[in-house]
Amino acid sequence: MALPPELPRVEVVHELPEEARHCQDDGTALTVIGEEVSEELHVVPARVEVIRHVRHKYACRTCEEGVKTAPAPARLLPKSNASATLLAYVATAKYQDALPLYRQSQLFARHGAEIPRNTLARWMVQAGERIAPLVETLRQHLLRAPLIHMDETTLQVNQEADRNASVTSWMWVQRGGPPGQQVVLFDYTASRAGQVPVDLLGDYAGRLITDGYEGYTEIVRRNGITHAGCWAHARRKFVEAQKVQPKGKTGKADWALNQIRKLYAVETQARAPGPEARQALRDRKSRPLIDQLRQWLDKSLARVLPKSALGKALHYLDNQWLRLTRFLDDGLIPLDNNPAENAIRPFVVGRKNWLFSHTPSGAQASAAIYSLIETAKANGLSPYEYLQFVFETLPTLGEDDELNTLLPWCWKDTLPV
Repeated sequence: MALPPELPRVEVVHELPEEARHCQDDGTALTVIGEEVSEELHVVPARVEVIRHVRHKYACRTCEEGVKTAPAPARLLPKSNASATLLAYVATAKYQDALPLYRQSQLFARHGAEIPRNTLARWMVQAGERIAPLVETLRQHLLRAPLIHMDETTLQVNQEADRNASVTSWMWVQRGGPPGQQVVLFDYTASRAGQVPVDLLGDYAGRLITDGYEGYTEIVRRNGITHAGCWAHARRKFVEAQKVQPKGKTGKADWALNQIRKLYAVETQARAPGPEARQALRDRKSRPLIDQLRQWLDKSLARVLPKSALGKALHYLDNQWLRLTRFLDDGLIPLDNNPAENAIRPFVVGRKNWLFSHTPSGAQASAAIYSLIETAKANGLSPYEYLQFVFETLPTLGEDDELNTLLPWCWKDTLPV
């Protein structure tokens, strides 16, 4: 296994014993003529330690008045004894590595630090509240993007007011921005209603890429948004239909999947050119494929049972047709909503481990911290290093406009993911 060259190296030199460094024949001292080098991967286990902040106090011995004390260091959570490093460690372990807080509490105990799970949870809620202004700064950048991907997934919150714990809540994700300035935002809501996209997108009037959920209709109509669909979702419907076909036989699902495969092949060719060149390439190669697919769809709809797997795939394709074909007329519109799905996947993985949020404030904190972690990853930064930087620097800032200095693309002193 090749060891990464960017990892730090600690050199250990191994010498021959003194008596072996002389010639056996005439006793002449031997000369170094080269070296043999081998490497092994070494891990330094986590170490928990206490940092003591000692603030000297000064006073005049003559008048014994005017006592002066060195200022206390700025802290993200002034009333807690958690350092920025510890908060970043806990947040990264839970929200990137999907390690539940109760297991982190057990790990800290093995290192000699008894930190109850409730304490860790309180720290995460408070950290989420402190970074809320930075998340809103990211939101303003996102809403200036020419195109936004959007998706949503379920979440269970146990202690929502006037609701049973079993009632489904939602986590929404938005992603957009140019390369190197990508923004990924998570938002917790108790509802999946169409008012949620209205609240999240505000006056946004650019391009919106989603799956087939109709909850986006109101914001699209109100703002005149260009709404495009997701071919990856359409493709999955035909994959499901293909699975129920008789073994060894091909059918309509195979034809549709092959046609969609050709569309993606064109997109591979169109990846490098700019929007205008991409649209021209689509006119030449993708539009004929779409025309063939439409003719086939019109013939097939009446010949397949609507409630069959293939029927559901055909009707999804028909219902979403206008959104799915908008990419033909706009070189900025991608073929699918995969960027949003890729961004929301870490949340889905984490949910399998920690299962639920206890309170709405915990869900909101999760959304804020996920936003910073996934935005850091989208811009090629180390989430832990970036969180540590934010948690250390945020308490030292004065005016709100200084929050721009905390944006991932304004901070370069980090390691790549």
